[in-house]
Amino acid sequence: MIYQGDAISVKTVGDQVAELTFDLKGESINKLSSAVIRELGEAVDAIQRTDELKGLLISSAKEAFIVGADIKEFHEIFDKGEDYLVEMNQKVHTLFNTIEDLPFPTVTAVNGLALGGGCEMTLTTDFRVMAPKAKIGLPETKLGILPGWGGCVRLPRIIGADNAIEWICGGTENKADQALKVGAVDAVVELDKLRDAALDILAQANAGQLDWQARRAEKASPLKLDPIEAMMVFETSKGYVAGKAGPHYPSPIEAIKVIQKGATADREKAQHIEAKAFAKMAMTDVAFNLVGLFMNDQVVKKKASQYEQLAQPVEKAAVLGAGIMGGGVAYQSASKGTPIMMKDIREDALQLGLNEAKKLLAKRVERNKMTVEQMADALNAIRPTLSYGDFGDVDLVVEAVVENPKIKGSVLSEVEANVADDAIVTSNTSTISINALAENLKRPENFCGMHFFNPVHRMPLVEVIRGEKTSDKAVAATVAYARKMGKTPIVVNDCPGFLVNRVLFPYFGGFMGLMEHGADFQRVDKVMEKFGWPMGPAYLLDVVGLDTAVHANAVMAEGFPDRMARDSKTVLNVMFEHERLGQKNKLGFYRYEEDRKGKPKKQVDEEAYALVKPLIQDSREFSDDEIVARMMVPLCLETVRCLEDGIVGTPAEADMALIYGIGFPPFRGGALRYIDAMGVDQFVQLADSLAELGPLYAPTQKLRDMAAKGERFYA
Repeated sequence: MIYQGDAISVKTVGDQVAELTFDLKGESINKLSSAVIRELGEAVDAIQRTDELKGLLISSAKEAFIVGADIKEFHEIFDKGEDYLVEMNQKVHTLFNTIEDLPFPTVTAVNGLALGGGCEMTLTTDFRVMAPKAKIGLPETKLGILPGWGGCVRLPRIIGADNAIEWICGGTENKADQALKVGAVDAVVELDKLRDAALDILAQANAGQLDWQARRAEKASPLKLDPIEAMMVFETSKGYVAGKAGPHYPSPIEAIKVIQKGATADREKAQHIEAKAFAKMAMTDVAFNLVGLFMNDQVVKKKASQYEQLAQPVEKAAVLGAGIMGGGVAYQSASKGTPIMMKDIREDALQLGLNEAKKLLAKRVERNKMTVEQMADALNAIRPTLSYGDFGDVDLVVEAVVENPKIKGSVLSEVEANVADDAIVTSNTSTISINALAENLKRPENFCGMHFFNPVHRMPLVEVIRGEKTSDKAVAATVAYARKMGKTPIVVNDCPGFLVNRVLFPYFGGFMGLMEHGADFQRVDKVMEKFGWPMGPAYLLDVVGLDTAVHANAVMAEGFPDRMARDSKTVLNVMFEHERLGQKNKLGFYRYEEDRKGKPKKQVDEEAYALVKPLIQDSREFSDDEIVARMMVPLCLETVRCLEDGIVGTPAEADMALIYGIGFPPFRGGALRYIDAMGVDQFVQLADSLAELGPLYAPTQKLRDMAAKGERFYA
């Protein structure tokens, strides 16, 4: 044994070859934490002190190779400042360069995921072999940073600047065949032959059949691009990537600049450019928030996993109601491997649901995400029916009929009588009380809410709503099924609107107030889109549907009359009364026409302005900051109330629900992290400055106490 640590071992194998194996004790995956990097330095020192070695093989004893740096350390490390980050990265560069400069050929056996620092680790060796199911990539730009351990330097020299820009700016996980195609790896072999193939490459290199020294020289030299080629590659990429990334995500463009600046430099100078750019990006609010988002996602997944351990598996499901929503649920279930019954009372409705599922599956085939055979299997896993005849062995039912308490109550009572006593029954309601719906049931402990967001196939969030009598068993089964469907379930307690809609409608309340005080809804849309929302509030209401919004707003007003009830007619009421329902009938705040692809395209409609004119009480100009404050303060305060009321368990779950459910700008981290970024005391002052607008803008006493004590939602 040459070296033994808690994460790394080095031993001699075969013909004087050292094998450095990553196997982090107590963890299911390998990651490059600060402690592991220190061990790696010790292991490399031990290798350098070992005489007569002829090669180095780097491998992993885990299912994954290395998933990257330890993101849990990022906030603490970023807090140490730019100079510290540059120095830290330079130390890693020195270590990785030492591996790259060892006096014998080197190879990495990539058996599983090699991401971020794990990918950069593989780039230090002369050769790479990869298992067919392994993936490799540099996802750092998704965290608001860029590869800082040589990815921006080595990858362009290995696979070309254009391919490297695509990998780095896209943050993609690349399959083995794609990695082989662009030259990121030298061979793809079956997992059980991977190690032997790697050792064979070393033997060929030592026999002079493979020029490993030429490989090194290329990685240490400037990029082989003439000035015209360089201009074409880098300037074209900047324009394309800027359009894709948008103004709020600077790291992809910064990564291109790093590659461009380092293209004419030697290895060490290019690495210094990279280290400084990494530190610059790490100090941005965007990086802080996106790293926080990753951590929050881990919290949500951990909680879901804890529920899954208690769950009985859902082997067969059913959905009641075969409209667009029911068809979407059926598609999602079947495409992820759970057979599903789809019941309706009308044949034409069943056909509508099947057509929806077929359309979504066909799109996956078109995009090479699924074979025709897999599409056929998925369609066969959806069984339409007009009766409850085969519901006896269904494990979980999703009720997705019209949003009407009486109809839902009747349907739920009916289905309960036709399923096994231990079957779980759920309601895909967006506003109706789970406790109220449970009153219709004989086994309320087996009932909970399962709120999908539309369109089902795109929206990642599922709210799992626990009623007063809902059992842990019912919640666990519903969470497990949602996860199996590829969704992110977040468990919340019952209240009007649950979490997401309860938080969203104060935001709409702020919007209605702005319009009544003279704000142009088109301008409000543009300001909020500039702030980072995927669409402004007027456009969002058109997409949601004004009829749906009016109904949900009435539920919110009844549930929280002190701050959400309105004495006078609202903008929503006026639109609804004039049958302007939004995109569904092509008239809302905007008018909609189909583009060449058949998608609705919004147009200005003067009639909308004429309809809301009688409601306008004032006429004044609002600054962008005023618009943002009047929109965001009610949303953030309602999120605080949901946390204080125990509707949602943690700040992480609250923020992730808003990001996954309504498109809260990810780079801002969520409503509670947004308050933290402003400072709780500053946020309370901002809310107090808007006190004349009513209770929707009133901070809670607990929030005032937090402000006084200098506390935050996130440590």
